[in-house]
This record gives sequence, structure tokens and C-alpha cells, in this order.
Amino acid sequence: MQTLFLLAAFLIGMAVPFQAGANALLGRTLGHPLWATLVSLLVSLLCVLPLLLWFRVPAAKFPAVSALPWWAWSGGLWGAAFVTGALLLVPRIGAAPFMLCVVAGQVLISVAIDHFGLMGLPVKAANPGRIGGVALVLLGAAWLQWAGRGEG
Repeated sequence: MQTLFLLAAFLIGMAVPFQAGANALLGRTLGHPLWATLVSLLVSLLCVLPLLLWFRVPAAKFPAVSALPWWAWSGGLWGAAFVTGALLLVPRIGAAPFMLCVVAGQVLISVAIDHFGLMGLPVKAANPGRIGGVALVLLGAAWLQWAGRGEG
């Protein structure tokens, strides 16, 4: 079962560069990256609403949100920051360097979040193997950027 979850995450990751490219074109066409961010997030909303109905998801427990920490509301902020950042950066640096730097940043911070058990997640120590994995991702990001020097 774990393998299927990992495969699903891999396939989702494969979709992200397409999102960045589509949004970059949308931003150029609409005249500003923030318009493309708004349209992208509205399309996300229009995709999620039918799923809520299709899966008969029970109503949200809105009274419970008052007990949440402040950062629990930041997911939308990070999503908007990612979409806008991709819109601004992908046309300038390319999809591959952008995505590799995104993944490198995600892996680095994720290991720290796991190590300290932040955001209510279980603690998973940043052992030498995990730190080595982060180092390889960072090395891959640097290598990809170095290998592309002098192009475009």
C-alpha cells in the first residue's frame, strides 16, 4: 500500500511542471502574473466544489477552527505564493531549474519539520541517511543549474 501512495505522490509531482507552464502562459496572456494566480486558484475552487458534492463530504466543522493555531490558515497563502512564484520565475529560469529548486527547498524544510515534529507531525530524526538525501537533492539542483549555463 505504501508503494501506491509513493507512486501517487510521484505522479502528482509530475503534474506540477505542467501547472507552472500553463500558468506562465496564462500570465503572459492576461497581462500580469497576479491575474493568472487568481484564475488558477478560481479554477482550483471550481474543481474542488463538485468533488465535495460527488463524494458527499459532510459539512465543515467551522466552530472547531477557533481552536486552530494561526499557521493552520497559511496553506492558501503558501499555495498562492507558489503559483505566483512559478509564474514569475519559470519564464526566466525554465521549468527544470525552478522545479528542482522547489523540490530541494521542500525536502530541506520537510526534514527539519520531521526532525522537530513541527506542525503536529510525528518526530523523525534527521539521521545521516536523511541528511545525505537532502545533500544529494541540493547537489542535483546545483548540477542542473551548472549544466545549463550558457544556454538561452
